[in-house]
Amino acid sequence: MSAGKRPASEGFGSSQLVKRQRSDANIGNAAAIVKSTTQNGALIQAVPRTSGLPAPIMELTGHSGEIFAARFDPTGEHIASGSMDRSILLWRTYGSCDNYGILTGHKGAVLDLHWSRDSRVIFSASADMMLASWDLESGLRIRRHVGHEEAINCMDVSRRGEEVLVSGSDDGYIGIWDPRQKEAVEFIETEFPVTAIALSEAGNELYSGGIDNDIKVWDLRKKAVAYSLLGHTDTITSLNVSPDSQTLLSNSMDSTVRTWDIRPFAPTDRHVKTYDGAPHGLEKNLIRSSWGPDGTKIAAGSWDRTVVVWDVGSGKLLYKLPGHKGCVNDARFSPGSEPIIVSGSSDRGLMLGELGKSVAYINNIELERDEVRHRESALMNVTWRAIKEGTYSLAKVKMV
Repeated sequence: MSAGKRPASEGFGSSQLVKRQRSDANIGNAAAIVKSTTQNGALIQAVPRTSGLPAPIMELTGHSGEIFAARFDPTGEHIASGSMDRSILLWRTYGSCDNYGILTGHKGAVLDLHWSRDSRVIFSASADMMLASWDLESGLRIRRHVGHEEAINCMDVSRRGEEVLVSGSDDGYIGIWDPRQKEAVEFIETEFPVTAIALSEAGNELYSGGIDNDIKVWDLRKKAVAYSLLGHTDTITSLNVSPDSQTLLSNSMDSTVRTWDIRPFAPTDRHVKTYDGAPHGLEKNLIRSSWGPDGTKIAAGSWDRTVVVWDVGSGKLLYKLPGHKGCVNDARFSPGSEPIIVSGSSDRGLMLGELGKSVAYINNIELERDEVRHRESALMNVTWRAIKEGTYSLAKVKMV
């Protein structure tokens, strides 16, 4: 790997350091944004680095269709992405962020995916009406899980105990699966197509959402609805249980993200907070949201081509990160200690980037904490916007 300097684009003030790496052009490209510069004539130091990524933002390309799902593995060292092109691509989070594997075999778009707890298997859900299990050591499909009669929109994996898969389909059924078996353990019938699903940590409750706008909480022992969470006014597009298992995160085509109290003895009105700023559009994609690893931040994709990050407690919008050229369908935090987000978009690309520190220096003056938060968000937005506006020199890394 070699380093060299290029003159900055006109009006941006100073040079950018770029890194290059040689390799093959068979599958994917990674573009590295290395450092920020100045704007409006004011000298602003580069955003302080907060991760081990080779650059504050990496752009990963290789899919030939829209990306619907992007997931870190439990270690945070690997990423899997699922696409309209019917493939799953595997990426390394660190180093050159190279694409080291491709899983093929689905006959329809890959709409959702999850890693096993030991990071050795990937489970995928597809428009071809099948779930699949993939062995990552061999790169081969272990098993097809059949039984749904329409596209499978969503899935989840149990957090503890024996590994269990759950799936939601346009056929109006929720599937419960033992990944060691081809056939479903059980199907639960609902009244409408299921577009979002999540399992409680204990595995005794299941949360589902669909085109009826309601979130249903199922008692899996009785296979019946225990209660419903009402408030969204359009299709539910994603559901996620918080790291402490006390709160449910929902996203909807009504352009709101909401949190709900799912503790056993919570008040009757379980709605906690509504987060605005991540609109859905006419495409009607199943845009997903997710929790940060410590439960203090949430992120969501958006039709306006940005990744939106909020503070959970205050509801404050912390970041609105541009760079994609199409609807952002998925946004996920790394499960590790570093503030890294990966996003997948209809522009067929992934963006892998870090969020800022709580301390920043502008013109060598340490800012007060409130001002730091404001400047930090502004600086990171400038950095993420660089890909979109072309104000950074990008180092293209082609990978096998």
